[in-house]
Amino acid sequence: MEPITHLMTGAVLSRAGFNRKAAYATVAMTIAAEAPDLDTLWSIRGPIAAFQHHRGITHTFIGIPFEAAIIVGGVWLFHRWRSHRKQTHPDPIPDQPFDPTTTHIPRPQAPIRWGLLYCFSIVALLSHILLDWTNNYGVRPFFPFNPHWYAGSFVFIFEPVLFLLLLIALIAPSLFGLINSEVGARRPAFRGRGWAIFALLGIVALWALRAFEHEKALQLAQTNDYNGASVSRVFASPYPINPFHWQTVAETPQFYQLASVDTLSSTVTTSPQADVIYKPPTTLATLVAKRSWLGEAYLDWSQYPIITDTGVNPDGLTVVTFRDLRFFYDTPLLAGRENPPLSGTVYLNDDRRIVRMEMDHRIQH
Repeated sequence: MEPITHLMTGAVLSRAGFNRKAAYATVAMTIAAEAPDLDTLWSIRGPIAAFQHHRGITHTFIGIPFEAAIIVGGVWLFHRWRSHRKQTHPDPIPDQPFDPTTTHIPRPQAPIRWGLLYCFSIVALLSHILLDWTNNYGVRPFFPFNPHWYAGSFVFIFEPVLFLLLLIALIAPSLFGLINSEVGARRPAFRGRGWAIFALLGIVALWALRAFEHEKALQLAQTNDYNGASVSRVFASPYPINPFHWQTVAETPQFYQLASVDTLSSTVTTSPQADVIYKPPTTLATLVAKRSWLGEAYLDWSQYPIITDTGVNPDGLTVVTFRDLRFFYDTPLLAGRENPPLSGTVYLNDDRRIVRMEMDHRIQH
């Protein structure tokens, strides 16, 4: 999922009740919910390095305990700095019991429990892996012991419905707090628990619906007739918002058949011209490209790779492209047919030596 959804998920999880058990729960869980994406720092070494290490060790069960320790350690340092600052610059109004005759209303706070905060950070880190698993890019939670990629593939990388549920859970308590303040209602110490639980239950219900429709899309793709060709495997990619609209890939011995599936009406729509992609032949250039840095990283990740020798370009270089059929569809957020995301290119000279590699049109230097 994209970063904002991860951050809001951590904040909503905290409001569901964790912030009542330990101080700094909200800040720790919000940071932890997005922390695994720090692997994007590999982009400093180039686009292929970023691609190879994305959703790597920071997105694994073995990495989570160390990430949680770093996050709690950072919060502990902040707490020490804050405590020292309070000692040197005390508040003008000291803490005191609530007195209804005064205007000063001290807000009760949760106790500082570092052990619980560590456990809460692990929960938020696990939420990141879970959210990433739901889309079709996938995760490797058991890496390095098991390098297999797992993908639920039933939620788009940005799901507006899920985003809206989280946003409402975070904003609604403040809006109702303004209304309560106008009528003189006492402000609760921990607001938004009911809204947070409602949002989390809504997300689970959304996942259940999408998972059910995803299985239905796979069944429709599997049983559809593709000019009598036998189908060895199928894949279904989600569209945003509409849980009944899917893009499917059916693999046959000679070609891949793309289709648009509507699970609500149980219809499969294909175009014999536009939706049939024949398996490209293996050439010497594609064999060399597959053994390149980009090629090995790509084939380790891709489930439906299309490696194509497109011939010689005007510069006299042989061009080999790497694309994944899971992203060969257009949505409001990407043009997968014309410019598939997560595509790579390898350029070879006359001696079949690699002279340049690109990932999403970014050159690896």
